[in-house]
Amino acid sequence: VLYFEGDQNSELRLLRGFKNRFGSTNEVGIFEMSKRGLLDAQSMAGKFFNKEKLSSGSALTVMMEGSRPIIIEIQALVSEAYGHPKRSSTGFDNNRLTMLLALLEKKLDLPLGTYDVFVNISGGIKINEPAADLAIIAAILSSYRNRELSAEALFLGEVSLTGEIREISAQAQRLKEIEMQGFKKVIIPTKPLETTNLKCFIANEVSKVVEWM
Repeated sequence: VLYFEGDQNSELRLLRGFKNRFGSTNEVGIFEMSKRGLLDAQSMAGKFFNKEKLSSGSALTVMMEGSRPIIIEIQALVSEAYGHPKRSSTGFDNNRLTMLLALLEKKLDLPLGTYDVFVNISGGIKINEPAADLAIIAAILSSYRNRELSAEALFLGEVSLTGEIREISAQAQRLKEIEMQGFKKVIIPTKPLETTNLKCFIANEVSKVVEWM
């Protein structure tokens, strides 16, 4: 069973397999709508982010689509609420967003209960892994403070209910993709086991991210 996914405003489409008797369903095909029809997207570099146009509320991370690492942009908008505060996400689990917001309120004393919070994953991508937690938090903090993050930095880490930032799966593979795409910095919870030319800022709890910012 195959499904096409994608934002109606984006030219990119993801082909996922949900049932396969003869192979893995962990792989994904990425295609691009063009004047010649649906074509295989040969290179994913820059397809889901624009390094030159990052603004406050934007953060970059690397997600795994099957065995393929893809750099994506996460966008957040935090604005003063008039009435009951709204929490809305596109491409990210809304219950997990609510949990991360509650964590920020408790651990960092942010008054997010009086703000609307919107989160969007660019390119119509859907994130089904906790590896993007740290980038989600960074994007929210960036929008709340109206302060741009470094366009050279990416965020990798799962955030627990206690505020601890945990190492994610396939970290080495994601770091290689970050370095290959020309980025300089990464914020991660543990020091990489393999040698890398990236500048690694170790953040093992949420408060450390604020120090970096």
